Amino acid sequence: QVQLQESGPGLVKPSQTLSLTCTVSGGSITASYYAWSWIRQSPGQGLEWMARITYGGNTYYNPSLKSRTSISRDTSKNQFSLQLNSVTPEDTALYYCAKDRTVFGGSFDYWGQGTQVTVSS
Repeated sequence: QVQLQESGPGLVKPSQTLSLTCTVSGGSITASYYAWSWIRQSPGQGLEWMARITYGGNTYYNPSLKSRTSISRDTSKNQFSLQLNSVTPEDTALYYCAKDRTVFGGSFDYWGQGTQVTVSS
């Protein structure tokens, strides 16, 4: 059974970088043919997919966030991470990491519990 858990600071100051890490257990982030994503949810928006990284290390981004988003991984720790630069209060949301069924994305079979991130001075 795959389990994912988000970690990182719950409060980030405006203009700074939001950094989160997802720790995966019960499965390898390099296992064929899956991918691993970050999704967020804010009160006004629905679920917004942000980025994913495939088992082979290819990355894909939501065009609306691409300019300030980076997804990466540490295979030795079975972790993948999210960086969101130049944050504003509009980036306040519940952030999830999730497993994609395939490299094509759009279908998540496992989710973390989510972590609340607030952008405020």
